[in-house]
Amino acid sequence: MTVMKNGAILNDGESKPLSARDFAELGGRKLVYVRAIAARDVLDDLLDDDGELSIEVEADDILYSVHSSSGERLALVGDRDLAFAAARQHEMNPVSVH
Repeated sequence: MTVMKNGAILNDGESKPLSARDFAELGGRKLVYVRAIAARDVLDDLLDDDGELSIEVEADDILYSVHSSSGERLALVGDRDLAFAAARQHEMNPVSVH
C-alpha cells in the first residue's frame, strides 16, 4: 500500500516516486486537477471546423485546464474560480497543480 508521510511516498517502508498508476488512483474518480496553461499551448484545440478560433483569446492569455486523475483534459476555462466552481458543480473535488 502506498502511503503519504511527510511529503514522501512510501511503499513497504521505502521512499519512491509516484507511478502513473499511483497518481491516477490518488483521490479516486472524483478528484480533478486544475492548472494554469498559456493559451498559445492549446490554440489548436480551440479551433472550430473552419479553422477559426471558437473563442476570443490572445496567445498570451492564461487559461485553466481541468484534468482527471488519469491526466485526461476535461475542460479549458478562462477563470480559475470558474474552473473550481464547474468541477464542484459536477460533484468533483478540484485541487491546484503547479
